[in-house]
Amino acid sequence: MTGVEPDRVRRVGVVGAGVIGGGWALHYLRMGLDVAVYDPAPLARTGLLRLVAEIWPLLERIGLRDGASPGRLTFHDDLAPAVAGADVIQENSPEDGPLKRGVLAAIDRASRPEAVIASSTSGFAMTMLQADCAHPGRCVVGHPFNPPYLIPLVEVVGGERTDPAAVDWLMAFYRAVGKRPLRLSRELPGFVGNRLQEAMWREALHMVAAGEATVEEIDEAIASGPGLRWAQMGPCLTFHLAGGGGGMAHMLDHFGAALLEPWTRLAAPPLTPELRERMVDGCLREADGRSVAELERIRDEFLAELLLLVERFAVGPPERPEAVLSRHDPAVRPEATLS
Repeated sequence: MTGVEPDRVRRVGVVGAGVIGGGWALHYLRMGLDVAVYDPAPLARTGLLRLVAEIWPLLERIGLRDGASPGRLTFHDDLAPAVAGADVIQENSPEDGPLKRGVLAAIDRASRPEAVIASSTSGFAMTMLQADCAHPGRCVVGHPFNPPYLIPLVEVVGGERTDPAAVDWLMAFYRAVGKRPLRLSRELPGFVGNRLQEAMWREALHMVAAGEATVEEIDEAIASGPGLRWAQMGPCLTFHLAGGGGGMAHMLDHFGAALLEPWTRLAAPPLTPELRERMVDGCLREADGRSVAELERIRDEFLAELLLLVERFAVGPPERPEAVLSRHDPAVRPEATLS
């Protein structure tokens, strides 16, 4: 790429200011960048400003990069001024294939040819999304996980016409702004994280539909069980430990026959009115009168604390997440510590 170096980016364009786009805007503001946002929805500006006001105190507690300020946010009524001066653009339009393809083409026309365009798509192939772009080589998937201002993972993969240098640049940029980018080895529908989430989601729906388990039982089984281990090691390394001294080899040899048991179902169950009602009612019982906004606040407080623990007890590959900008990071000015 011929644009600015990844660690020298100063201005990011954010197209779409919903849950994901707003989360990206918050993260980039926390990193001390200028963030220019465009979203044509009538209440987008109001919603984004409310989100920034609500979340900023938490970001102050876990640490800000030098220069970080909500005052570096600008909202634009047209696409062109939001992306024209950006070093990189994060696209977050609705998950509608033709719509998203058109948005990427519009960004491509309005932005500098050397600026990388990253799409937050949660499942569409970049090969399809970049088809109408005059400069498809700079278009890359940068798929985050919600909320982007706390969860470090970003899945990165190009399309058939993507320049490998653009993928390299985006990987380096995400690292520079405290993310944990995962470069996927190939383009695949739904990417890796969502595919794994969906497999568990399908199984949960089957158990509820068959009356085998309730919503509450399913959530408790994961939150108080495997979910605690997965935050540190992931499912494969967790099963490696389950094999004792023989590791994964013993695990597969010993439990391989059980893989033929009809425990799981790969196909999704029909979403009948009864199943829908069971899922909704179960979630409302778990929420116990708490609003979605209140549950989101509880989630964010928990994740902020958890990320510090994950960093402290890291056992993963040598390249550790730089997403957890703790009090030990000299590039961060923590306003307070988490006790």
